[in-house]
Amino acid sequence: MRLTSSSFDNGQPLPVALAAGKADGFSSNRNPQLAWEQVPEGTASFVLLCVDPDVPTVPSMVGAEGVIIPQEQPRCDFSHWVMVDIPADVREIAEGACSDGFVVGGKQAPAGPAGARQGINDYTGWFAGDATMAGTYRGYDGAYPPANDARVHRYFFRLFALDIATLPVDGDFSAAQVQAAMQGHVLAEAAIHGTYTLNPAL
Repeated sequence: MRLTSSSFDNGQPLPVALAAGKADGFSSNRNPQLAWEQVPEGTASFVLLCVDPDVPTVPSMVGAEGVIIPQEQPRCDFSHWVMVDIPADVREIAEGACSDGFVVGGKQAPAGPAGARQGINDYTGWFAGDATMAGTYRGYDGAYPPANDARVHRYFFRLFALDIATLPVDGDFSAAQVQAAMQGHVLAEAAIHGTYTLNPAL
């Protein structure tokens, strides 16, 4: 299976329009165009994830005055998009079709291919203690790495072909729940990634 995007080049910086944040605040937060081919026989649905594996593990350092988050700090995953039950005949998602603009508190019913379901991304947990930003963040919300991070972040778009049409997850499901539920059902996987930083020194 092969995954491509006309919105960015694999391994290269993401356009600002695809990010949730830019140097002076929120950005356009448009989902990238994604297309795929060479789908294996027997595919009944697709799962799409977007994950940043470069998120700092010391939250108190994020945005702290006079502090630089070192490259060598241990990192963790941060999910930016979780979508399941994408119909087997879908081969493309247009840029901006699922997200166009950042919604404070999260999108309540994000757009997507007919029949697909979208779970929560990790902004839900990140903003949980912030009275002005808290909410349930569903669908795609793009890159917004700390401006004081010495590491350039990577954003992996991962597409999985499954042998089942409906993944057994319910409600506001997370990326971790999706990854557990699709064990034993993955026929193929394809991935591409882009990079993004708000650190003016990088």
